[in-house]
Amino acid sequence: PLQPLQAKLVPKTSRASRRKTSEPEIAASLIKKIFSHYAKMPVTRDAFRIIGKCSERYFKQLSSDLEAYTNHARRKTVEMADLEILMRRQGLVTDKMPLHVLIERYLPLEYRKLLIPVAVSGNKVIPCK
Repeated sequence: PLQPLQAKLVPKTSRASRRKTSEPEIAASLIKKIFSHYAKMPVTRDAFRIIGKCSERYFKQLSSDLEAYTNHARRKTVEMADLEILMRRQGLVTDKMPLHVLIERYLPLEYRKLLIPVAVSGNKVIPCK
């Protein structure tokens, strides 16, 4: 006589154990696009791989420095002042080249509006201090 098939029991594994925990990465396409914009010359795949690793290390260091400045100020949120201190230490912001000049020079208008607050009255735009 025919007997019904018995289902084999498969040990359950949690999804968390199957998932590989990894750190977030900057998209290679973004790094390639940014670097190609500034390099204005052909770059090999090997060079892009190294540029990606260097970018990753740079942003890790940048993040840990900002975290240290924020902790030193006994805050839990990174503020623009922390970034300005970091950029001063890197030599990007000086007395002759303040942060708002860099923002106006290199960032699109929608980011400028977020980072440099302005008060609008009628047709006049007045910078806030």
